[in-house]
Amino acid sequence: MENTIKYAVLGGGSWATAIVKMLSENLSTIYWYMHNERAIEHIQTYKHNPNYLSSVELHTEKLHLTSDINQAVAQADYLIFVIPSAFLADELKKLSISLSDKIVFSAIKGIVPQTGQIVGDFLMEYYQVPSAQIGVITGPCHAEEVALERLSYLTVACTHLDTAATMAEVLSGSFIRTHISKDIIGVEYGAMLKNIYAIAAGIAHGLGYGDNFQAVLMSNAIREMKRYVDAIYPLERDINQSAYLGDLLVTGYSLFSRNRTFGNMIGKGYSVKSAFMEMSMVAEGYYAVENAFKINQGQPSPAYTPILDAVYGVLYGKKQVRTTFLKLTELMD
Repeated sequence: MENTIKYAVLGGGSWATAIVKMLSENLSTIYWYMHNERAIEHIQTYKHNPNYLSSVELHTEKLHLTSDINQAVAQADYLIFVIPSAFLADELKKLSISLSDKIVFSAIKGIVPQTGQIVGDFLMEYYQVPSAQIGVITGPCHAEEVALERLSYLTVACTHLDTAATMAEVLSGSFIRTHISKDIIGVEYGAMLKNIYAIAAGIAHGLGYGDNFQAVLMSNAIREMKRYVDAIYPLERDINQSAYLGDLLVTGYSLFSRNRTFGNMIGKGYSVKSAFMEMSMVAEGYYAVENAFKINQGQPSPAYTPILDAVYGVLYGKKQVRTTFLKLTELMD
């Protein structure tokens, strides 16, 4: 397989670095695009990403680093996009070659804000990537724990299970377990929603709510996720699987969660602008909230989503945080 299939990672953040680390355990050649030329020079010289997961020693002899997205895309058969959703559209504008003959996996857990679409739909509509050639890589998995080589789990979804299995094989390792799924739309929406619920968990923590309420919030969140995803894409799915419930729990509870951290600052009284200035990484959930809310409201029968509605009200509706979450507590069961 390694002699016939070439892989490229597009993105320079912590999750991109973690995926490169995983692939390096199984492949001898990995194409890696990042726009930061100084970071590329640093990695080539010191074998570490200077900005993210700097403790990870990278196998630079296996890496073909480039700041030219076209060069990376041209060389690879399988592409893994790990560019934050807020910047994906602008990065792809740099492309001068087609994606239509590539297998494209999204490890992006958010919505493209310029169009209000999940990444798969965006790639199909604007870059003519057939649906059968699109996949999703999701958790439960934090980049920081991959860096520490702690046992972690990934879900790889694609409508063609053999394609998902091919990707899962090169990501698997001594500390990485993989599971494959055909529920690509459900998995991608679930990955987007869990970031919103993690913001809610962070806000609650910032307001002083304790573990008891957090447990109730997460219990309600997984049921809300099921209602939302079922309204968008009805399918027989087990919402208690790791791709949904597991990813929600790790993002909602972990101190590594940037979305929870962002929410915590909002709960403590930071403005959105101030919270972003304090953070070194993008909180995907912030960009997802507005579009997730609008997508639901645009359904013939919108799902009941009190948690999403509360977070939307705080971040975009200028509602008072403490009052909004006090009302939310009355809706939890």
